[in-house]
Amino acid sequence: MVLGAGGKMGLHLSVMLRRALDELGRKDPVFAVSRFRTLHQCSDFEKHGVKVHSCDLGEPKDLEKLPEAATVFYLAGAKFGTADSPELLRRANIEIPQQVAKRFCHSQIVAFSTGCVYPFMSCKSTGATESTKPAPVGDYAASCLERERAFTESSVLHNNPSVLIRLNYSVEFRYGVLVDIADKVYKGLPVDVSMGYVNVIWQSDAVCHTIQALELAGVPAVPINITGPDVLSVRTLAHRFGEVLGRTAQITGQENETAWLSSAAHSHKLFGMPSVSVETMISWIAGWMLQGGQTWGKPTGFEKRDGKF
Repeated sequence: MVLGAGGKMGLHLSVMLRRALDELGRKDPVFAVSRFRTLHQCSDFEKHGVKVHSCDLGEPKDLEKLPEAATVFYLAGAKFGTADSPELLRRANIEIPQQVAKRFCHSQIVAFSTGCVYPFMSCKSTGATESTKPAPVGDYAASCLERERAFTESSVLHNNPSVLIRLNYSVEFRYGVLVDIADKVYKGLPVDVSMGYVNVIWQSDAVCHTIQALELAGVPAVPINITGPDVLSVRTLAHRFGEVLGRTAQITGQENETAWLSSAAHSHKLFGMPSVSVETMISWIAGWMLQGGQTWGKPTGFEKRDGKF
């Protein structure tokens, strides 16, 4: 079961799970659960053999009606527009995860989190590892750490294996840090380099590694970093997009000595290196933009250093 399947990664994850089970000759149903009010419709899932349940996870009656599932992927949460809405942040990122953890206390759980639970790291380092002590910057990151605690406490209380996916910047054609940078370069807008370095991973690789992370599920819940292997300069990325898009990149701000950076060396050792290189991502995204491909219109806000989204 994929909870919060209507967001940016849910369809891709649901379809990859369905195809993997089909290849194994298994008939286990894959359920996609969402309000289906944002990016995807029910039919997008159903045409791939994924069963859908329209559900508001914040409604206890809806939550109780969901079928049991041996494995639950939790993708729901709120980020954008929460800077001025602390009640939404608490409800979406803390209270609902607590309710879901209780409802599926006998399921194996893969819960999405974020690399933002870590402190800013030196740009000369390889980034935070799973042993780095969390020190979230801003209310959004703090709420994500509380979400982790909800699933961790439930795993201990009910002895259900769980894994926490600390993801740093998944990218595809319509969303992600690279799309944000490319869009600004293409439109002649300045690219802010205050957050001067980032990690990125192509979405199919992120989804693949997330599924493989099931092998790590334990009690208490086990954190795992998922991102690309490189610490990338935002300035360099902007100029590279300028070359590919035939534009001159405009830069504003100055790089700080720290950034939100994570090391995914552990997951790469276990699951292999991501298959899509940064240069390929740049080429694909630029090509998509030049042919008029649509984006989700949801900037990541990666430039923000105050943690307010």
